Amino acid sequence: MNATPTILVLGATGSIGYAVTANLLARRFPITILVRNRAKADALFPNEPTLTIVEGDVQDAVLLNQLAVDKDFIFHGINYPYNKWFGNMDTATQKIINAAAQNQATIVLPGNVYNFGNTKEPIREDSRPNPCTRKGQLRVEIEAMLEQAANAGKCNVLNVRLPDFWGPNVLNEGIRPIFENALNGKAMPWIANADIPHQLVYTKDAAEIIVRLMLQNIDLTESSDRPNPSPKKQQRGETAYQVWNYGGTTVPSMRAWFGQISALTGKPLNVQLHSRFLFSVLGLFMPVMREVKEMLYLYENTILLNDRKVLVLFPDFQPTPMKQALTETLTWFSENQLKHSFTPAVGTN
Repeated sequence: MNATPTILVLGATGSIGYAVTANLLARRFPITILVRNRAKADALFPNEPTLTIVEGDVQDAVLLNQLAVDKDFIFHGINYPYNKWFGNMDTATQKIINAAAQNQATIVLPGNVYNFGNTKEPIREDSRPNPCTRKGQLRVEIEAMLEQAANAGKCNVLNVRLPDFWGPNVLNEGIRPIFENALNGKAMPWIANADIPHQLVYTKDAAEIIVRLMLQNIDLTESSDRPNPSPKKQQRGETAYQVWNYGGTTVPSMRAWFGQISALTGKPLNVQLHSRFLFSVLGLFMPVMREVKEMLYLYENTILLNDRKVLVLFPDFQPTPMKQALTETLTWFSENQLKHSFTPAVGTN
């Protein structure tokens, strides 16, 4: 592996892919991103001398293989709407494995908690999967594909499990309306229960953990090259497939978190809860809502990741202070989505 790694990022204009790409570019690493919309990528990453943007689709195996042939890392930030997961998430993952096998690259996967169902115990890296949904079962199968490929020596894998994302450029329908509505003085929406603890991760902090783990992987490879065996053979076994958890912040309740957002905007706190019944009705007409309905347990209960392992590995890591992270996110949404500037309310500093 090169001292300065070569990296292919898939999903760079999405939530976590954007944050990881921005982190890597700040370190001046040479990055190639494969995107479906070049104009969107140009707007998100202007004037980046170490960035190569290629327009195309991850399902184009020929193009994917061309881009991956000399890469040390492939960041698998690909996602599809819930109702398009089946037949897309699995096939995309297999194509990424095949592309990585050309150079025994390391695939970096931002995992989630779906594999473990409605667990009452904090999820450890070695917790046994116990999905309670179809999409949870698919995530188990995707991780199994990656682990099998790593154990067969085709690639290495860093699986970094994360809770719900939030931050700049997180535009999913669970997070985007919270910040846009807060800026407009409208009710901030949430699902099922806003009064129980919930785990959330600021994407900039998740990206920092992910990139640190990538750099740690380089260190392991370089140390294994002295004097033998070869780095690629050395990484098979324990280090070929690595799982790490990063839980971000567990807020006491979403209502309390919304209160912090409201204080920064200077507008009254107003929360709108969407019930299970609403998703049942919407699901009659909207396929994606039928898929959302089976995931409501994540919002009716508190599901937690145990991330002690990664925090011990990086004892100097400090997450972004909440007020700063919220201000950065409100500023991004105000400037990029609503097209006006944002100044925190007086008395919030």
